[in-house]
Amino acid sequence: MLRALLFDFNGILVNDEPLHLALFQRVLGEEGVELSGQDYYGRYLGFDDRDCFAAVLAAADEACLAERMVRLIARKASYYREEIRRDGYPFFGGGVELAREAAAAGLTLALVSGALREEVVGGLEQAGIAKLFKQLVTADDVRHGKPDPEGYALALAALNGEPPLPARLIHPHECVAIEDSPAGLAAAAACGLRTLGVAHTYPGSALGGADVVIEKLEGFRLRDLEARFPES
Repeated sequence: MLRALLFDFNGILVNDEPLHLALFQRVLGEEGVELSGQDYYGRYLGFDDRDCFAAVLAAADEACLAERMVRLIARKASYYREEIRRDGYPFFGGGVELAREAAAAGLTLALVSGALREEVVGGLEQAGIAKLFKQLVTADDVRHGKPDPEGYALALAALNGEPPLPARLIHPHECVAIEDSPAGLAAAAACGLRTLGVAHTYPGSALGGADVVIEKLEGFRLRDLEARFPES
């Protein structure tokens, strides 16, 4: 029985991966470090800001002490806010509609993202769906980003441990995580969740770790999800 959906944010609800790449390039360029689009999509997509900056700087043999990391993350967040204030959040078709339909049907919703909390909350509020989510796990809440399973483990614990409590425990096999990257899929699978890979960012052939792969969420309804994830 499907009882909970856990959404990623970037690449699933919000179509802002090109913006994140541009901002990583801008901030790193100010530090004299180059980041190609090929490297970002091939090696770092799905990482949170901290892990992405750390990995790129390590590859460039650059030291990244804690103080420098804080400055880099803060500068990128500031640039992101400027872009969003001007243009708003760019949403993929289908994701917001699926969240609304699932919540109306009584499923419990959570979100697990490598984005900063202010970015996630801002996007959900713009879409008018913030109150549908019982739990948000963001980069601010974990020590290790995807593919580490920490975020999904925290979300699952919150679904069962925070009010309103479910009538019975929500088990991992009763949840579906919706992800667009191999790192996100690996994180969810490590917690025993079933996974839906959406080829918004990577081609479907790169999402082989998912239980089910679809091309896009637009036009994908709750009945379609339930048909692909029958009771186990």
